[in-house]
Amino acid sequence: MTFEAAINSAPVVLVEFYASWCPHCQRMMPVMDQVKELVDGEVPVFQLDIDENQEAANSAGVKSIPSFLIYNNGVEAWRHTGEIDGNDLLAKVQSYIS
Repeated sequence: MTFEAAINSAPVVLVEFYASWCPHCQRMMPVMDQVKELVDGEVPVFQLDIDENQEAANSAGVKSIPSFLIYNNGVEAWRHTGEIDGNDLLAKVQSYIS
């Protein structure tokens, strides 16, 4: 699936750009697993390693990792770079679900 298809795959989509060598990204992995579980069936979650998805990262304008992006109807609606509390991330995702 292309990045364009992924962000248009549902009304609300959460994307995380990360790298396996990034300590902040490593700390966010269990948080993302939990958020993914809690929004399962409502919001697709895509986790993209920037080393394997350079074109998608460039397309999204990602300069730092981890970067969390919420797309609403294929348009970027929110972005956060760096570690974020899981409850805050979940609340932000849920705020876009109608």
